[in-house]
Amino acid sequence: MRRLLPAAALASASLLLTGCFAAADGGTGSDTGKRIRVAMMNPPRSGLSPLSDDAFKLSRWSTAETLVTLDANGDAVPALATAWRQEGRTWVFTVRDGVTFHDGTPLTARDVERSLTRAATASPKPRILDGVELTVRASGKTVTVTTAAEDPLVPQRLSSPQLSILSAEAYRGKTVDPVGTGTGPFRLTKVNGTSSASLDRYDGYWGRKAKAPGIDVTFVPDGTARAAALRTGEADIVEAVPVSQAALLDQDLITEVPMPRTNTLYLNTERGVFKDPSMRAAARQAIDAASIVKGVYEGRADVAKGLLGPALAWADGLRTARTPAPAGRPGGATITIGTFTDRAELPEVAQTLQQQLQKAGFTVKLEVREYATIESDALAGAFDAFILSRATVLDSGDPAAYLYSDFASRGSFNIAQLADPAVDKALEKAAATGTGEARRKAVIAAEAAVLATDAAVPMLHERVIQGDAAGVVGAAHDPRERLLVTVDTHVE
Repeated sequence: MRRLLPAAALASASLLLTGCFAAADGGTGSDTGKRIRVAMMNPPRSGLSPLSDDAFKLSRWSTAETLVTLDANGDAVPALATAWRQEGRTWVFTVRDGVTFHDGTPLTARDVERSLTRAATASPKPRILDGVELTVRASGKTVTVTTAAEDPLVPQRLSSPQLSILSAEAYRGKTVDPVGTGTGPFRLTKVNGTSSASLDRYDGYWGRKAKAPGIDVTFVPDGTARAAALRTGEADIVEAVPVSQAALLDQDLITEVPMPRTNTLYLNTERGVFKDPSMRAAARQAIDAASIVKGVYEGRADVAKGLLGPALAWADGLRTARTPAPAGRPGGATITIGTFTDRAELPEVAQTLQQQLQKAGFTVKLEVREYATIESDALAGAFDAFILSRATVLDSGDPAAYLYSDFASRGSFNIAQLADPAVDKALEKAAATGTGEARRKAVIAAEAAVLATDAAVPMLHERVIQGDAAGVVGAAHDPRERLLVTVDTHVE
């Protein structure tokens, strides 16, 4: 097995893919190389709007770009901005010269102002701007970003794919249209609803020319079908190979990397059985995460010690021992646990948790749907508990944003419905602390405050399993799930 860090598909599945990976319409220029066929897990949920989670698809296809990007350590480095400086609550970014959008118009500071202002005033806001008020003003070749409070993470925030810079053409209506309006090495040319997308190499790119002539993407929510696409040669790159399928594939074609993604049971603290802290403690005490890792993930995951996993190497060393809250007696209390089918392992995790919690004295019902149909109910607190596979540094490279989004009383992704003054205070301190060791310690203190409430029970940290066909060269294996096809990726 190819690994970056230590750490037979069913015949019927092949039928699901027949014809799916035929080359899409779109020119390949003068290049005689092969287009890259990609099988992705989740279809677009918001028409590929960069203001939604669909932005990460745009980033993984190298079609939309941001002012800055992140290095391996999570530090900000230049992208569409070449330099920046802080002046209290204000950050000044210098916009790169010589960049054109895919519609041929030149990138200006005014374009940056338009894109960032649209994100800052969106409803709902992109997660990376939870709790952040900012204004953007263009002047010459610079853009000034001013926040209501001094924010040491502004550059990291602006690296989020949800703050991608698009041309004026993208903002003609109420929605944001990324087709032909990005700046990356690949131009998005066609989107077929939730089934497929096509991109061609953009030869006017400001950076190095992409080696591949284009990308053909097919959205394949079924994990067995994605694995079959790799096995049968119908796809060149397959993201999120299910654990159950990984062992059935040629191990030379898969790469496994510990990633900042935590499988967590969120408990509803606002209403129902888990409004009682002792019942939350009882649920936490009943869960045997090691058996889930062994039985469901076949050992291809890491038992959680906290919300932040081994992909953040510094986290475990900063934790201190804590005394867990006393558990109550469930006494047959009925609870409903929700989760979704898009990640193949989660329904099985739900079944295992059902058995564990029933053994502890709960009566457990399960509700399992596709994510697109269950997310709104989860956010509205419709379930007693919800199982979520959650990326912890997806947006800024810094976990403080994830912790705020999921556990602050005003967080936009607060599935636990948590409203705890101590947690809010710890989260605010972490957000205000400068980068470096002091910030890392503040983040761990915020994690401890969340865990003390038992509003969330972290179970395991996932590893990304990606399939690359034998002829694929230079595919990205990114723990943050921001990169997949880059200028260096091609098929021999």
